[in-house]
Amino acid sequence: MGIHNDVIVSKPWGYEYLIFETKEVALWLLFIKEGGKTSLHCHPNKTTGLLLLKGNARISFIADHKDVSAPSKQMFRRGLFHSTEALSSGGVCMLEIETPNNKNDLIRLDDIYGRSSLSYESGDNLIPKTKSSIWVTEPHSDIPETYNNGEISFQIQKINKVETLLGFSDNQIIMFLRGGVGKVISGVPQLATAPGDIAVMLVLKTVLASMEFVSKDTLVLIVGINEV
Repeated sequence: MGIHNDVIVSKPWGYEYLIFETKEVALWLLFIKEGGKTSLHCHPNKTTGLLLLKGNARISFIADHKDVSAPSKQMFRRGLFHSTEALSSGGVCMLEIETPNNKNDLIRLDDIYGRSSLSYESGDNLIPKTKSSIWVTEPHSDIPETYNNGEISFQIQKINKVETLLGFSDNQIIMFLRGGVGKVISGVPQLATAPGDIAVMLVLKTVLASMEFVSKDTLVLIVGINEV
């Protein structure tokens, strides 16, 4: 679908590569080395979600910051300047989901590597993927598909009813890759979740208690404390 399907994007702080995409969302796997730090940047036209799979990180904003440990999730609204720094000795691994799918929607406010006036990486920064690179394909059935490269682990599952989501453990984290859950309002079906949303199941179950349907072809990514 895009130019990044078969490449790893080299960064001064580590690397990232695309592992799944639709017209609506792009899902990237990131590795940030110890002490590495992404630029303080924003996306004017897209929402971003981070799912920390391994390690400890510092999420910084213009005025403050917070430290987080895997597994954990963060959601960033459009236009919110943010940066991620790896605090762990082995670096950090995370998933980043962007909605809509547009890698050039990027403004860097500050960057310790001197890229504040540059666009997204291209040219020599794009190198071929390796055999160990992950690419997510949709399951052929409702049985979850597990992805594990030795350091990180997550599952992809098709969902066709609310009861399936209610069966997940409270401490699991769910990312919607496609579709969502909703209810009928004044005769019109309305979705309460959308592709790119990330939620802890304990919180999501409160929403699910009032939901009436799962949209067709809903696809979710699942991370649990015992899987990372």
